[in-house]
Amino acid sequence: MSAPTPPRRGDRVWNDGLIARRTRPAPVTRPLPPPERQTPPVRPSAPRAPRGMTSPAGQALRPRLDALRELVGLSRARLDRRTLAEAGRVLEEAAARQRHSLDLTVVAIAGATGSGKSTLFNALARAQLSEAGVRRPTTAMPVSCAWTDRADGLLDRLGIPARARRQPVRPYDPTLSGLVLLDLPDHDSAATGHREQVDRLLGLVDAVIWVVDPEKYADAVLHERYLRPLAGYAEVTFVVLNQVDRLTGDAADQVLDDLRRLLDEDGLALGEHGEPGAAVLALSALTGAGVGELREALGLFAARRCAAEMRLTADVDGVSSRLRAAYVADGRPGLTEWARQEFEDRLAEAVGAQAAGLAAERAWRREAERACGSSWARLRMWCERRGKGAPGTAGDGAGDGEQTLVAGVPVPRRTASRPLVERAVRALAYEASAGLPGPWAQAVREAAGRGAEGLAEALDEIAASAAADMVAGAAAGARRPGGGGAGGRHGAGGRTGSWRTGAGHVAPEAEDSGRATLRRGRAAGAGASERPRWWRALATGQKTLLAVQLLGTAWFAGACVGELGGPWWGPGALMVGGAATAPVLGWGGRLAARGPARGFGLETERRLRSAAAVCGRARVLEPVVAELLRYREVRAQYVIAAGEV
Repeated sequence: MSAPTPPRRGDRVWNDGLIARRTRPAPVTRPLPPPERQTPPVRPSAPRAPRGMTSPAGQALRPRLDALRELVGLSRARLDRRTLAEAGRVLEEAAARQRHSLDLTVVAIAGATGSGKSTLFNALARAQLSEAGVRRPTTAMPVSCAWTDRADGLLDRLGIPARARRQPVRPYDPTLSGLVLLDLPDHDSAATGHREQVDRLLGLVDAVIWVVDPEKYADAVLHERYLRPLAGYAEVTFVVLNQVDRLTGDAADQVLDDLRRLLDEDGLALGEHGEPGAAVLALSALTGAGVGELREALGLFAARRCAAEMRLTADVDGVSSRLRAAYVADGRPGLTEWARQEFEDRLAEAVGAQAAGLAAERAWRREAERACGSSWARLRMWCERRGKGAPGTAGDGAGDGEQTLVAGVPVPRRTASRPLVERAVRALAYEASAGLPGPWAQAVREAAGRGAEGLAEALDEIAASAAADMVAGAAAGARRPGGGGAGGRHGAGGRTGSWRTGAGHVAPEAEDSGRATLRRGRAAGAGASERPRWWRALATGQKTLLAVQLLGTAWFAGACVGELGGPWWGPGALMVGGAATAPVLGWGGRLAARGPARGFGLETERRLRSAAAVCGRARVLEPVVAELLRYREVRAQYVIAAGEV
């Protein structure tokens, strides 16, 4: 902090503004000037560290900038550079502005050729600091005037050369303390470099005073190129109708009313009746009429010490509004439970889960009939199998018709339906991306497309494993479901049994889980593959009936040759009774097998459906859900950045 100005000779008043008065002033020997003419000296404050965002506007702006920074980081892989370029520029400019004092207010005076910008600049500074004349263009470079000694860093950032930096008449006017005023070149200058300087500085200053004159206040270039695009900066905008001294009273009011109408059409909110918005004033910089009112408005504006934060807030508002289409969706996007279930049902249909369940039920019933049927029926079935030829060479399996042998039984090699798999993935991608903004909908579709690669082959392995397990389980008596429930020993959960749940580029976690499930399924199947006890009981009964029939036949043969005696109806009763009871016993076995066979078929269908669902979740559903979660996170950051919380 700079040392206080030493007291003048004859004026021994101790008043440095910081230390309390220690003594009473000594009697003076000469009269003091009248109070109304005495102007207390205003000492420039010493340079100090930049003020942080301590105002209410700054405290509200800080989390929005943080959210916008996070938003840009999360969106780099989804949005193109041009979409995020403006947001990146706003963040860079905000960081650059925060490195300087935020309690200083940088205001630029902008306008068209001949509007009187330099004259107004000099009138506010109360000195001839900027050249004003009839030569066009008069202002070739921006000129600054700072009511502070701490503006060098800001002026360096703005690119104001040292030769164009001016100081107002000292002592500083306390009304404008902390104000940095810029006189810009003409925005419609014939020199291209002048327009480029104006455009560059308008993106850096905290506020703008637009100076218009009665002739060019409705200029289309001003309204379409500047005022309309900058409508969101109304709270840091002043619109001044200069040269009203050239108009009569009624004409000035009419021009001012028409100017307000044009500004309203541009979407620029006007600060009337205490509402926030742009200030619209009429003055004459040449005669000084109305300049005091503008100076007072600038003083109040600079005294708030939050113009920079208001400007940055308007920047964030503008970029958030332009990014809205990239982040805000129509409705509530996401995957519903119905869409997930529909996807799993389509995959189950693709691998033929229902058909596999019915086939498993038929295989179980055939094995039960072979195990519990009469001896003559088993002989007939054996002859039929022998008559069909060698196994593994015939069949019409679903897919390419190839067959493999499992426990000596030909198993058709099943393949998943490619059209159904593609339809399932497309339907899921459509449901997940419905209502999303374009870039995020594309990301969801791409994630689903990547997951679909190799999905059909993985489902082929599941279907083949299911067919092998079906035949092996049926040949071994399947499970022992305790009377034939749909859940079997494993209940109604989503366990995949001994079937692999995918191959290729499936996530390592899902692959490890599938292997662990495979081991658990095999271990459980080893203990559950015993033949039901009632099978053995019926088989024993059939053997007993066969022995009775053979005994009756031998007795009858012996009676015919006279070797054996006894009543004539004895051997007949044994043969007829054995022959009649065996089919009845087999029929009872078939009735008893219906329930367990149905349970085995349902369990087979459930396991195949569950295995296909696990594979689909690992390959397609989880990547799609990850993209949706990323969108939700980005959407939450956008809501904060846009100030919608």
